[in-house]
Amino acid sequence: QVLDGAGLDVDFHLLSPKGETLVFDERKSDGVHTVETEDGDYMFCFDNTFSTISEKVIFFELILDNMGEDGEDQEDWKKYVTGTDLLDMKLEDILESINSVKARLSKSVQIQTLLRAFEARDRNIQESNFDRVNFWSMVNLGVMVVVSAVQVYMLKSLFEDKRKSRT
Repeated sequence: QVLDGAGLDVDFHLLSPKGETLVFDERKSDGVHTVETEDGDYMFCFDNTFSTISEKVIFFELILDNMGEDGEDQEDWKKYVTGTDLLDMKLEDILESINSVKARLSKSVQIQTLLRAFEARDRNIQESNFDRVNFWSMVNLGVMVVVSAVQVYMLKSLFEDKRKSRT
């Protein structure tokens, strides 16, 4: 997501380890991409060469799902537990609840991070608009002062006695 910069747009490239283009977005302000991965190094690039004058502030998040979940680690705890089947079932229920809470907390963190990025972009736009409004208000004020001074001068010149007085 582009947070700040002229146009709020940028090009995005994602290349696979084989060098194939997986994603190519041209002049987008934000985007979400899901890619099935394979072993190897991926390359992604945010390109701003079309706008060499203005710099951009970019927020991106890389989320890797199912990393290292072979299923063996989750079953290791069972070999340490001795007792009845009822105890095993209760522990499985607890483990299921814990995993559910963990997944929901992870999703909450992702959503909060995304909302922070939206807030940062909106704040930058608001500050830019605030500066623009202040600048044009001062220009308008200056024009009003100049116009009022010209009007006073013109009105004064209408009432001046232009006849030469003979004394």
